[in-house]
Amino acid sequence: MKAIVMAGGEGTRLKSVTGDRPKPMALLAGKPVLEHILGLLARAGVEQVCLTLRYRPDCIRDYFGDGSRLGLELSYRVEERPLGTAGGVRACADFYGREDFLVLSGDAVCTFDLNALMEAHKRSGAAATMALYSRETPLQYGTVLTGRDGRVLSFIEKPDWSHVVSDLVNTGIYALNPEAMDFVPEGQPCDFAKELFPSLLAAEKPILGLPMEGYWNDIGTPRAFFQCNLDVLDGKLRLPDAEGDAPQPQAETCRRAGGRDLPCRGRARLMRELSCALMEAGADFDLRDGVTLRAGGDSVNIAPDPERECLRIQGTEGLAESCAGLLRALEERVVSDG
Repeated sequence: MKAIVMAGGEGTRLKSVTGDRPKPMALLAGKPVLEHILGLLARAGVEQVCLTLRYRPDCIRDYFGDGSRLGLELSYRVEERPLGTAGGVRACADFYGREDFLVLSGDAVCTFDLNALMEAHKRSGAAATMALYSRETPLQYGTVLTGRDGRVLSFIEKPDWSHVVSDLVNTGIYALNPEAMDFVPEGQPCDFAKELFPSLLAAEKPILGLPMEGYWNDIGTPRAFFQCNLDVLDGKLRLPDAEGDAPQPQAETCRRAGGRDLPCRGRARLMRELSCALMEAGADFDLRDGVTLRAGGDSVNIAPDPERECLRIQGTEGLAESCAGLLRALEERVVSDG
C-alpha cells in the first residue's frame, strides 16, 4: 500500500508557535507532527510514502532522510509553485501508478484505522473515499452529507449555521482510485474539496464518505495545537512510540531525583505562556508551587528552577514526557519572538 502526505504548508497562523519551521514539523509530545503521521502509516502496513513539499523542504528531508528509521521508503516532490491539494498529488502520478492509494495531510493528528478506510474504499468501487469525523461545531471545516449507503450527496466548505446540514466534516484523509486523478489537469492548481470532488459528482463518479472512530485534530491554529498537546496529557490522544530514536532539535530533558529538568531560555516568559495555556485546560496555579495539571489519578507539576535557567517537571512519567514536548514547542516561539 502506498500513501502521499501533503507536507508543503508554511503554517502562517501557527508561526507564533513554530517560528520558521514548516507546519508539519511542529512538535507534539516531543516529536514532529509529521513523524506521528508517518508512524501511523507504518503501523498500517504502508511501505512507500511520497511527501509533497514546498516551504523549507530541506528541513523535512534532512530530518526524515530515506525513512528507514521509521520502517518506510520515503520519496519527495518539491513544488516550484503552489498546485493546491489535488494538483500536488496529481504531480505524483509516477509514484502512485495505477493502484489505489491513501492521501493524508501532514498537519493533522489522527489515530484512524487506515486499513479499514482502504478496505471500505475497495469494496465500494468508489472513485474516492473521504474519511469523515463528527464535530459538534463544524463551522471551520468542510461539512459532508451522505446518503444511507454512505455515498456523498453534497458538501459545503466552512458553512455558517444557516447552511449546516451535517456534523460530519472532511478530514483531508482520502483513499483514491487513480482514475479520479485523471480529472485533475496536469501541472495546474486544483483543490480536492473545491474542484476535484465537485467534478467527480458532476460526472456521476461515486464518492464514499466513511465516518471514522478515534481521534482527529487539525493543528492549524495555536489554540488547536495546544489543545492537541493537552489531549495527550489528558489521555484523550494516545500516540504509540514511533520506531527508532528521533533526533531531538531542542535541548534534551535530563532526569533528576524527584523529577526532571528542562534547560531553557527565557524561563519567566516561558512560564507565563505555559501557565496561560494549561490554566485554560483547568490546571491549578500556585505562586510557590507553579502549575499543576491533573488528569484522572495522574498529575504533573511545572515550576521554574530558583537557581538555574530551566524548568522543573515533576509527576507521572507519561504526563511529564508530554509536558516536555509542549515546553519545547513553546520555547521555540518565545525565543523566535525575541
